Order: sequence, then C-alpha cells, then structure tokens
Amino acid sequence: MLDGQDAPALMAGMGAKARAAAAVLAEATAERKHAALIGAAHAVEDRAAAILAANDGDVAEAEVRGLAPAMIDRLRLTPARLRGIVDALRAIAGQADPVGAVMAEWRVPSGLSIRRVRTPLGVVGVIFESRPNVTADAGALCLWAGNAAILRGGSESAASAAAIHACLAAGLESAGLPAAAIQLVPTQDRAMVAEMLRATRWLDVIVPRGGKGLVGLVQAEARVPVFAHLEGICHVYVDRDADVGKARRVVLNAKTRRPGICGAAECLLVDWQFYTRHGAPMIADLVAAGVEVRAEGELARLPGTRPAAPDDFGREFLDMIIAARLVDGVDGAIGHIRRHGSGHTEAILTENDATAGRFFARLDSAILMHNASTQFADGGEFGMGAEIGIATGKLHARGPVGAEQLTSFKYLVTGDGSVRP
Repeated sequence: MLDGQDAPALMAGMGAKARAAAAVLAEATAERKHAALIGAAHAVEDRAAAILAANDGDVAEAEVRGLAPAMIDRLRLTPARLRGIVDALRAIAGQADPVGAVMAEWRVPSGLSIRRVRTPLGVVGVIFESRPNVTADAGALCLWAGNAAILRGGSESAASAAAIHACLAAGLESAGLPAAAIQLVPTQDRAMVAEMLRATRWLDVIVPRGGKGLVGLVQAEARVPVFAHLEGICHVYVDRDADVGKARRVVLNAKTRRPGICGAAECLLVDWQFYTRHGAPMIADLVAAGVEVRAEGELARLPGTRPAAPDDFGREFLDMIIAARLVDGVDGAIGHIRRHGSGHTEAILTENDATAGRFFARLDSAILMHNASTQFADGGEFGMGAEIGIATGKLHARGPVGAEQLTSFKYLVTGDGSVRP
C-alpha cells in the first residue's frame, strides 16, 4: 500500500507514461488497434481458468466481508460472462475507427475548405468498483478511440481486474503498441483516487463506475471533467393501453434479470385505468420471483406487498426490491419521474404510439424506451460493442459512452494562399 506522500509521485509517473502513449495512439492505424484488441481477446480465452480462479478469490473475500448478494453478482465472473468480455473485445475491434472520421465538411465564400473530424480526448481515467468486466470494456474502448487509459479498480475486484488487465497488456505488446496505453493503478490506497480527481495535467476526463458514494465523491471533488451518472433510478410505466402480456414480461425482466445493475427498474408506475381493467398481474409476478414490492395506496393491499415509505420513491435499491404506485395517466407518470428520477432510463409500456410520443417528448432522461426492458440500457445492446459507462449529463456525452463518445473533434481548414481582407 502507498501512503499519501507517494500517491503524487505514482500519479505523475503513470500520467507521463499515459501522455506519451496517447501521442502514439493518436496516429495508430485501425489495423494496429484491431490487432491489439484481438490479441487481448485471445489472451482472455487462453487464460480463462486463471481469470476465473482470481475472481473466485475476489468473490470469496466479498462474501466474508458481507457484501450484498446483488453486489456479489456484479463482481462474479462465469464462463458465460467471460465469453461476453471476449465478444465485446471483438465487437469493438470490428467497429469503424472513429479517429479521423469526417463529421462534416463545407466550403465558405472565402474559398476555405473546412472539415470537422473526430480526434481522441487524450488520457481517460476510469475509477470503478466491483464489476471486473469494466477493466476490459474501458481499456478497449479508450484504445479504439485513440486514448490512453488509467484504470483504478475497487479492492473487491482487485485480483480479477489484474488478471484481465494482463490480457490487455499482452494484446498491446503483440500489436507493437506501448504497454502504458492501458495502465492499472497498482494500489488500493484511496490517496490515488484523490490524485486522479485533481490530475488536470495528466487526465482529460474521468469516468466513475460504481455506487452513489463513489460517483458522488467524484462529481463533488473532481477538477477533471467527468462523464457519469449518480444513480440509476429507472422507472417502468404501464399505460392504460399497455398489452398485458408484454407488460408482465417486460416488468419482470426489468427488475429481476440483474437487479444490481444501473439499468434495473427501481420503480413501477401503473395507470389507474389499466389497474381497473386488468389488476396488477406484474406485481404478482414480481412477488413470485422473490422481489420485495414496496407499494403505495391500493397496490399495498395486494398479496405479498408491503407498504412503501415516502423515501422508497426516488431510491436506487440495486437489489430485489421495487417501489410501486398508481398514477393518473401518462402525465401522472411524467410528473412522478420528473420529481423522483435521476435522468438515467425510463420505459413506457403502451400500444398507443401517441402516448409513447408524449412520454418521449416530455421527459429528458438520457435513455427513453417504448415496450422494452430498462435492462437494455447498455452500450453493448446499443451496438457499441461495450460501454465505459452511462452519462446523464447534457454536455459532450450522454447515455452509453462508447468509443465515439470518447472522442472530441477538431477543424481542418485548407486554403490556397488565402488571406483575410
């Protein structure tokens, strides 16, 4: 472990190496970056047993420490999840190279030809907690966008992250790219988090991935620009014109598929007219699946529910718990979400396209869905190969942050001895 005095030196050393690597990556060909990612994918496949063994150790330690089951699920790797890491690396490598892509071009009356093209951000710092796949996703996306990355994982995933990072380093080496292009902070000392947050000389942006405590700290203390969401308080609204079968499937999936991820539904809103005609079979499904339904008013009389407390609305449970209440139509749902939402993801279940259009127009969350589970709030599901996080801010990046969102742009201006009168 480091003490606070050593953290600045470590940050400076890693930052200088990252800056030098970023200069190389900025002009690296798509073929070279592709080779690094495919090399990393091969390394993950070849070292699967070692990675899973490292993860078993992390999980065992997390269980001893008493982490909640949903948090342990976020930490746990399985052969299928490891295959997902490999697939994500390959998917990112199969995308069009964003660096140098022409976003727009035009000619002005002075005769100048102007192009706006994508350019790397530079060095991206990623601070994450329990999900070890973030190591691969963040490193790969930064690399594909021409950025160097400095990754700081949580103590609960330290062994898993180190094993996966070694695969990324192997891929870089096989492609002849600098190993410092993707660095993993080699200490769990929290002084390094503080150093990263103020490392304006070395980092161009920070992406936090984790719980409210971590993200709140980063947003409050960072001097470096941040792409982040504080909470994933995701709502599902069952409209009066919803299809009952679709509503039952989507609500159950939105809560129970993986309750510990930021795209999990945390609040169910049901239109009064739907309830009058159909009841609330979605709630019976949730209770049968082991979900604790904290319901308000009429819904609290349903078997298996318990009365909701006022602060259950606007709360991120990240567990097999959901809040539920009746609302008066789509405007009632919109009003509730505006009061209690976090700007992450909201879904409407309805067969009425006009109602869905009103929901889309009047809400400003980063992701809005119609007849689809909030669990799709994921860069991989959006065709980005993977994501480095979900951004709920309104500047630069919003929603899933993929390789394209990890670029900025510059203007390339061409004249012919042009002078300005």
